[in-house]
Amino acid sequence: MFIYLSKKIAIPNNTRLRCVSWNKDQGYIACGGEDGLLKVLKLETAQGKDAKVKGLAAPSNLSMNQTLEGHSGAVQCVTWNPLFHKLTTSDQYGLIIVWMLYKGSWYEEMINNRNKSVVRGMAWNADGQKICIVYEDGAVIVGSVDGNRIWGKELKQLQLAHVEWSPTGKMLLFGMTNAEIQIFDNGGNFIGKLQVYCLANVTGAIQLAGIQWYNGVNGYVEPGCPCLAICFDNGRCQIMRNENDDNPVLIDTGMSVVEIAWNHVGAVLAVAGSQKTSNSDKDVNVVQFYTPFGEHLRTLKVPGKHMYSCSWEGGSLRIALAVDSFIYFANIRPDYKWGYCSNTVVYSFMKPDRLEHCVVFWDTKNNERYIKYVRNLISVTAYGDYCCLATRSEDQQGQYVLVLCNSIGTPLDSKYIEIDPAYIAMTKSHIIAASKEAFYTWQFKNPKNLATMEMSGKRKAGAERLYHIDDVPSGAGGELVDFSKAFVETQDPICCICASDKTLIVGRESGTLNRYQMPLVSLSHKHLLNCRPHQLSLNCSSARLAIIDISGVLTFFDLDTRYTDANGQEVTGEHLKFERKDVWDMKWAEDNSELFAMMEKTRMYIFRNLDPEEPILSSGYICQFNDLQIKSILLDEIMKDPENPNKDNVIEMEIKSLRDSRDLLEKVGIEDAQQFIEDNPHPRLWRLLAETALEQLNLKVAEQAFVRCKDYQGIEFVKRLGNLQNDSMKQAEVAAYFKRFEEAERTYLDMDRRDLAVSLRKKLGDWFRVVQLLKTGAGGGDDVQLEEAWNAIGNYYADRQKWQQAVTYYLQGRNQERLSECYYMLEDYSGLEKMVANLPENHRLLPEIGHMFVTVGMCEPAVEAYTKCTRVKQAIDACVHLNQWNQAIDLAKKHNVKEIDGLLAKYAQHLLEKDKKLNAIELYRKASRYLEAARLLFDIAKVEADKKSKPMRVKKLYVLAALLVERYHEHMKHSSRKGKDKRSETTSALAGLLEEDVTSLSDTKIIDNAWRGAEAYHFFLLAQKQLYDGYVDLAMKTALQLTEFDDMMDPADIYSLLALTASANRAFGGCSKAFIKLESLENIQEERKEQFEELALEIFTRHAPKDTRSNKTECPNCDSLMPDWSSMCSSCDTKFPTCIVTGRPLMDYQFWMCSTCKHRAYEDQIANRQTCPLCHSMV
Repeated sequence: MFIYLSKKIAIPNNTRLRCVSWNKDQGYIACGGEDGLLKVLKLETAQGKDAKVKGLAAPSNLSMNQTLEGHSGAVQCVTWNPLFHKLTTSDQYGLIIVWMLYKGSWYEEMINNRNKSVVRGMAWNADGQKICIVYEDGAVIVGSVDGNRIWGKELKQLQLAHVEWSPTGKMLLFGMTNAEIQIFDNGGNFIGKLQVYCLANVTGAIQLAGIQWYNGVNGYVEPGCPCLAICFDNGRCQIMRNENDDNPVLIDTGMSVVEIAWNHVGAVLAVAGSQKTSNSDKDVNVVQFYTPFGEHLRTLKVPGKHMYSCSWEGGSLRIALAVDSFIYFANIRPDYKWGYCSNTVVYSFMKPDRLEHCVVFWDTKNNERYIKYVRNLISVTAYGDYCCLATRSEDQQGQYVLVLCNSIGTPLDSKYIEIDPAYIAMTKSHIIAASKEAFYTWQFKNPKNLATMEMSGKRKAGAERLYHIDDVPSGAGGELVDFSKAFVETQDPICCICASDKTLIVGRESGTLNRYQMPLVSLSHKHLLNCRPHQLSLNCSSARLAIIDISGVLTFFDLDTRYTDANGQEVTGEHLKFERKDVWDMKWAEDNSELFAMMEKTRMYIFRNLDPEEPILSSGYICQFNDLQIKSILLDEIMKDPENPNKDNVIEMEIKSLRDSRDLLEKVGIEDAQQFIEDNPHPRLWRLLAETALEQLNLKVAEQAFVRCKDYQGIEFVKRLGNLQNDSMKQAEVAAYFKRFEEAERTYLDMDRRDLAVSLRKKLGDWFRVVQLLKTGAGGGDDVQLEEAWNAIGNYYADRQKWQQAVTYYLQGRNQERLSECYYMLEDYSGLEKMVANLPENHRLLPEIGHMFVTVGMCEPAVEAYTKCTRVKQAIDACVHLNQWNQAIDLAKKHNVKEIDGLLAKYAQHLLEKDKKLNAIELYRKASRYLEAARLLFDIAKVEADKKSKPMRVKKLYVLAALLVERYHEHMKHSSRKGKDKRSETTSALAGLLEEDVTSLSDTKIIDNAWRGAEAYHFFLLAQKQLYDGYVDLAMKTALQLTEFDDMMDPADIYSLLALTASANRAFGGCSKAFIKLESLENIQEERKEQFEELALEIFTRHAPKDTRSNKTECPNCDSLMPDWSSMCSSCDTKFPTCIVTGRPLMDYQFWMCSTCKHRAYEDQIANRQTCPLCHSMV
């Protein structure tokens, strides 16, 4: 920041001032002094000829100068309540007056006089609802804004001197005359004493100079930054994060302090008082400025004998100082975090509701804003097309990040560094960051040069370098960056840096300049200045260096000048005698090494070779100087509403030679102006001459001027104009050249050259106007041109994703390709299907439309689109992709595509690898690979059976597998029959069976025993149902049938069921055999065997192991008797089928057979059933 005295107001009758206070919201200044002096002043910008000048540069006059009468003694305390427009004042006799604003003047509203003691402090809380008044004798009064007393208290044996509210209004700090500070709650209850650390090892009488607790209403510099400042008259100060902070920032100002004050964002603490000069005993009035972290920013010396008070303006751009009988005003030029790149102003500010810095990228050309929130932002630096944001890393202590961004805030690259980037400079290829002890250079990749784009990962040798300020780098080699050497102390720290493509200058506190050659970073020279530099800037040729020192003096240093000094030594570099004071900003011209602009107080001066032009009133920050034009940004104005920057705050100024040339061209003529420009040549002046000559159709002068400013396009344009015969045509072309398109079009139409007007609008891309011109022309316009215009308008809407409007224009323009894209984006698939139907065969769009259908899962339309352009393979792939295997196989067979088998196998394998067996089964089934599907189902059924799943589930799985085998049989017969119409049905069926026999040798077991698993679980379930229904004999006979399926089921389950049903049927002989079988099983546990033995013992001790009844029946084949449960005759070995309804052997010649599973049942048993008990197909 920079500060300078700008104004002085004298108080009448030389009345000495005691206090001053600036209303932060309305801008009123209250000052109190001896003999009851109380004035309210207001400074307002003068409205007149300089109305365009804004900010601090605008002339200001006193719009209010009211003397308030009511005090008789010296007014010692004034405090504002800006929220309620009130002023509270008190004098040396303890009289308190509250003043209110009424119709533009201040009037007495309330008065209070305790007549006992003097008021030492008054403070309003943050919301303006309460005021706390402290008296020297220890009395405390807290009142409300409407004048009512809330509470009062007498603090015994305490002498009060100061009071301050906490930001939340929940606590009060009372400062004592003995320099002690006590903490009370807002009800007047004592909490504790505030620990003072800054008075360690200090003796003698000390008084408290001020307590200031910033309330955070405008946000904080960074989260958790110190905000409670306590200062003593001996110059010792401490800044705390809160009232309990045991590690505050400690400052020794070395001055006698009278008052302290925070600025409006808590970023700067002003400490006002006096200081003894080194060479005399005389005291000098000074104001020192500190950051919340104790860093000294500036010192302002103020004339006068004694300073009493200081107060900031609401926006912290000015500070008022009460000195003797004067109010001095000082202007502050803050160090905003800002930069300028590629027509974009990048600036940051704090929001009260957010912890991050809000960084705004404001494109001044298009007036577009891009906002980025950045935590722990340190600085913003910009150059060319890019800017660098320096931030403090949150992850690790002592780590910092440099982020390279483009002009819309997109991060392009970043680097983590371990030095504090206190100073940053930037060129078109390098970012240089410096701490107090070392500097780091990073050669970043230019994103515009795609050939150099690489992944930024490992640190590359040469791309990054780090040097300690005391090193002497030669520039050779590219050693890896070692940050440890950056922490070595130096006697002469870095205080500023600047860089160009050729040179890097590092300024040191002693005045030494280290000069390095870029990009090798080799130390070439050391120069010595007779001042401490604060800001450095190299001109465009890197031959001259501008230096602004810490006191705001601008000087120059010629880097390459050689001269012989008094000792006869040749010296490189000369510090020029030129000097300007109170300079706070400067900028070299980008295209002229002798031109520069500088800001001196509230004036901008432009110098050509150290000769100044007339100053211009301005308080803007210079962001660009080229083409004899200066662009300046009124950041002070922008910061009043930073989220809505206004183009009025961008000021463009022309230098004198450009203004003079323009005046000559307007008032005198081209010839004189040309002579003036010859004498003061510059490409911008030649371009101005060329443009004026073009307007006057003076092509000869225009061509010469374009040649002088090296504008090849301009030369070509002049030549083209020279070939035109018609002056109206030339004027139209010139109007178009200067972007006055309406005028050019009007001229073309007046000449009846509608075609040229259409051509102009086409070049501009104004297709709506093209359509209007074509339609209003004779004959309604050219169809080809109209179609082109309709399509261009369609593109306009499509680019903005307004697909429905685009469809309307593409239909008129018959643009099938873009129309299909719009239909797809609108999900209008019926429109796409109509397009497929209307397009001719083998049209190039058909494959694209087919792909669109595939992406949304519409198989039929996709196949139709692909087959219409004879892309059968893609149609099959689409079916496979969408799991439409039937259709895929039909297509493959129809078009004799043989790759389907491999694809099928591959897909099935993929599903099996992912353990999606049911999906694979469905795939095989749809593809008519029934045997493979059945095999997988049998595997699943086996697994479920081993897991002892529900028998009904296992039966269903086996039935499904068996049904697939039946489908396989049918498929084989059908496939062999197909296409052989001449053969008889029997022959072809036989051929199918033979073919099946050959193909399934490996699958004999599955084919032959397809229903065996289903039968086993069917009889298992049937036996249990019969048992539970009370048909114990039938249950036993069914269980006996199960004994043939011990390869499909667990024998323990089979024989357990048989033992149960036999004992229930009192057939203890069969029961005994079942127990013998159970006890002889090898794969059951010993414990279970013992249980079987115990149960058998219990049963057969009660019942003899004999069947109580033994029913016999005749064998229908040999008439011999056999047990009625046996399914095989022991005499003739005839095997009888089993009835699937009852589980009994089927001995009748009349029976029912299922058409699906070929299993049989008694006709009378099946008569009342609708489905087959085994396969559940309809009867």
